[in-house]
Amino acid sequence: MNRTVSFGLLAGLVALLAVAVWIVVDGVGDGPDARTHVRAGLSAAEALAGSDTAGFARAMAPRPFEFPRDHGPHPDYRTEWWYLTGNLESDGGRPFGFQLTFFRSALSPTAPDRPSAWNTNQLWMAHFALTDIEAGSHIVGERFARGAAGLAGGQAEPFRVWLHDWEIRGLDDSGAFPMVLEVEQEGVELRLELDEGKGPVPQGIDGWSQKGPEPGNASYYLSWTRMPTRGHVTIGGDRHTLRGNAWMDREWSTSALGEANTGWDWFSLQLDDGREVMFFELRRDDGEPDPMNHGSLVGVDGEARRLGAGDVTLEVLDRWESPVDGALYPARWRMQIPDEELDLTITPRVADQEMVVSFRYWEGAVTVDGTSGSGPVGGLGYVELTGYAEDGGTRGAGSGSE
Repeated sequence: MNRTVSFGLLAGLVALLAVAVWIVVDGVGDGPDARTHVRAGLSAAEALAGSDTAGFARAMAPRPFEFPRDHGPHPDYRTEWWYLTGNLESDGGRPFGFQLTFFRSALSPTAPDRPSAWNTNQLWMAHFALTDIEAGSHIVGERFARGAAGLAGGQAEPFRVWLHDWEIRGLDDSGAFPMVLEVEQEGVELRLELDEGKGPVPQGIDGWSQKGPEPGNASYYLSWTRMPTRGHVTIGGDRHTLRGNAWMDREWSTSALGEANTGWDWFSLQLDDGREVMFFELRRDDGEPDPMNHGSLVGVDGEARRLGAGDVTLEVLDRWESPVDGALYPARWRMQIPDEELDLTITPRVADQEMVVSFRYWEGAVTVDGTSGSGPVGGLGYVELTGYAEDGGTRGAGSGSE
């Protein structure tokens, strides 16, 4: 059995090629009443179950990237995402974390031949989370829409990706940066402007990130690892001016997780010495390290060194139990990169940053403390954990779909 997967994260690798499994279009009627339906109660095993990928483009080898074209969607591939996370702080020193992710998933290689403004083979999902670290709260939203009639979509020129009134867009028509992010959810209003900073950093081999040994079991994967960010958030009726750094992952693929894999852990760390670390660990059911695990260490100058499976060791130091069903997630880690003399302890800034949405996972802000060579090093980052919860996690899901 093949298991389809995406990597974030989220992201990353989050999340979630499985969206195409658990969203289906009625296929009857047109207009706003021909809705997209979300199947409730989906297990992780079902979400990772394989589906037909015949006719879709595959990531077979490294390729050149072209901008602005590659800021926009790649509809020939099964799935794609724009994954933004960041740690921000108000003028008064109040810390926040945020995640906004747009997922595009194709149900078929081509759209049905049907004369309708609602006709499409593209489905979109968006996840939003704001972690108010001082309050210890984690606000989550989820939305779905078909990629038709202006409900959701993406474009390269001028750059824009949206689902209803959630969006990221270029500040002007000249490109994707500076980028504007706007979201409103459950009394929270977030507006940010993000500069390009470092990037794009090609992950894997020149941006070709292998997820398994089979031909085409790979993605095209780029990261912007330190994006200077400013803006504001309104929460609880109070407005806070924010500054900090964000991280963006761009990935598209028609990929599959191996039979032995049960999920993945993804780390994006921004060290206070100006370097960044990305690493993802594919978890195997036999407990052995997966040879496809990889990442990168990005220098102050933006140059990236590829990290292979043998270059990084991860040790779980603590666990957190979900109040939803008792699922156990890792909650503190030791990461060692011996060749770089890095020995890091990674700790969630809030314990409960579980994304209780249609496909349940943990995605949250973390702190970093440790040593680099003979000196101390700290930092902030984000971690994504999938495959730990077995139910569909539909309780607490956000607003609806069209």
